[in-house]
Amino acid sequence: MSRVRRVVIVGGGTAGWMAASGLAKSLGGTIDITLVESDDIGTVGVGEAVIPLIKSFHALLELDEKEFIHAVNGTYKLGIEFENWGRLGESYFHPFGTPGVEAWAAQFHHYWLKACRQGETHALRNFSLEAMMAQAGRFTLDSDPQPQYAYHFDASLYAKLLRKIAEAHGVKRVEGKVVDVNVHGESGFIQTVKLESGEQIVGDLFIDCSGFRSLLIQQALNTEWEDWSHWLRNDSAVAVQTDSVSPPAPYTRSTARTSGWQWNIPLQNRVGNGLVYSSDYISDDEAKRSLLNNIEGAPINEPRIIKFRTGRRAQQWVKNCVAVGLSSGFLEPLESTSIHLIQNSVLRLVRMFPAMEIDPAEVRQFNNETTAEIENIRNFIILHYKVTQRSDSKYWVDCREMSIPDSLAHKIALFESNARVVRENNEMFRERSWAAVMLGQGLEPGGYHPFVDNLDDKQLHGLMAEIRTNVGRIVDASPSQQEFLARF
Repeated sequence: MSRVRRVVIVGGGTAGWMAASGLAKSLGGTIDITLVESDDIGTVGVGEAVIPLIKSFHALLELDEKEFIHAVNGTYKLGIEFENWGRLGESYFHPFGTPGVEAWAAQFHHYWLKACRQGETHALRNFSLEAMMAQAGRFTLDSDPQPQYAYHFDASLYAKLLRKIAEAHGVKRVEGKVVDVNVHGESGFIQTVKLESGEQIVGDLFIDCSGFRSLLIQQALNTEWEDWSHWLRNDSAVAVQTDSVSPPAPYTRSTARTSGWQWNIPLQNRVGNGLVYSSDYISDDEAKRSLLNNIEGAPINEPRIIKFRTGRRAQQWVKNCVAVGLSSGFLEPLESTSIHLIQNSVLRLVRMFPAMEIDPAEVRQFNNETTAEIENIRNFIILHYKVTQRSDSKYWVDCREMSIPDSLAHKIALFESNARVVRENNEMFRERSWAAVMLGQGLEPGGYHPFVDNLDDKQLHGLMAEIRTNVGRIVDASPSQQEFLARF
């Protein structure tokens, strides 16, 4: 096989155009990129919230933040408010930033746990700039320190913006539906994709961004699927957009319901709503009614049912095909990781793009990294269901009592003993995130790190008061998110 020069991307949407723009910006002068998509095929379009690491992708594209916000009706996101996940009527906040202060040996939650044993009454969120700014509906980039943030945005508008960038860097778009895939009889490599028009598109490397259809990685190459539905039992979602009835909040809201959970994602011009659920516990019609009974504002569109399977392809890169996005696997949007996984697949492909022929060792490394990443994220999402105190429905009882991966059980055991969180394999969710969820959902550790005892009682309480004061000062001086966005 000669040098890889012709890259064919099958499918548009967020995954396709992220792949096209990322590859074109990084390698556009050395490869030819063709993206095939059909205007007749819709996209899932529920990925309207992201995490802060998206900014590194935008830096690669040299995408100005104000241009981005304006183009996608974007708002800022400081974290996620979780309601009813631990117990009915209780809530906690998973912020992007680090609450309080950290020492090399002990994260802030160890200081807070000791303070609580000495009478501290303020919740962990009161020590987080992001959480308190979110609670107040405020946002700024003029403070010191700045809050850690991400975005909410219209995924369809985002795809259009990325398409504009990709085409400006030489990507060729071809309108059409793929009806056949030609695979070499001996090597098993994909040679061409055939369109409904009869056109044949030749490639050296193919990227499958065809969504749940998985036209290349599954239908053509029969790549094994690893099912995770015994851990993540939700298999359906119903989504609806509504008119805004209040200024957009700078955070995502996730509310646990009887048989699943509901998202609320505020954009500048509307609100995205959805209910993720298991069809084993609630029917589609019941889910639709539940969603419509728990939204604010008039629906803009008819509620849409989406069916899915949680799991992943055994390999994301097979032969000369790389699956990116939903074709590679699916984790429900609980922690807004779908677009992050797309982004990292693209960046990983750029880093390991073949110098000449496709090298099996590089393919293996790509797949190993992908596997570690998605399994770590999977465990974090399972955590939300496992560590619940709810017993008001069979759904939550079954979640609480289910068996879990050994790697996750180990993480929980470490935290239950002395509130320890260990970050492994450079996993995406840091110690602060694990602590926020476990403490927020009622997991009570037996102790805290003795490093904290280096502070005497007076010093500890002084530190806690100082942190709250500094957070309050920044929040009070910050404009509302609406006022901040008005600058754009």
